[in-house]
Amino acid sequence: MRLSKYSRVEPAATQQSALTWDIPGLVAGVDEAGRGPLAGPVVAAAVILDDLQPIKGLADSKKLTAPRREQLFDEIRAKALCCCIAEASVEEIDRLNILQATLLAMRRAVEGLRLKPVRVLVDGNRLPVLDVLAEAIVRGDATVPAISAASILAKVHRDRWCVELDQQYPQYGFAGHKGYGTAGHLAALRAHGACVQHRKTFRPVTDVLNSVLR
Repeated sequence: MRLSKYSRVEPAATQQSALTWDIPGLVAGVDEAGRGPLAGPVVAAAVILDDLQPIKGLADSKKLTAPRREQLFDEIRAKALCCCIAEASVEEIDRLNILQATLLAMRRAVEGLRLKPVRVLVDGNRLPVLDVLAEAIVRGDATVPAISAASILAKVHRDRWCVELDQQYPQYGFAGHKGYGTAGHLAALRAHGACVQHRKTFRPVTDVLNSVLR
């Protein structure tokens, strides 16, 4: 598995036509984690599963307990034909907007795969710009095993990132709320202001920054 990091920004992603046919070859599942939080990167993962090494218990990462996600994270990495986790940074989120940054992270994840898929299945209703056929599947993380696997990799990777950030900025409680706008997080924002990993274009953070300037 490779963590893809790029310094340049790719062109804005657009919607591609949904596929209505099957073609032989490798299929990658793609999902993201971290669109809603007030801080940190948005993370995407792409996974090509191995039919000869099935993984039991794959499901939408939000439906699994944290210990179960951790177990599946290791199993996916060990059994998948290949996988890649990629990010779009806070700076890219603030510059592009969260949707375009999410699509950018998804594109990076697919392009970072060791093997090139012939088809990509993406959770949701929007697609990144790719040079392979792609299909958006609403609630795909609950119905397509490869997308479920991608959702688990993205979620665990981002949660671990938040735990590391908590060590650097313990006053915000990132290890607990994972960057989401909980009451405790909002209270910490008002008490301490924003750190460098807060998304400045997200309303609660913007409000705090504006109040400091008054």
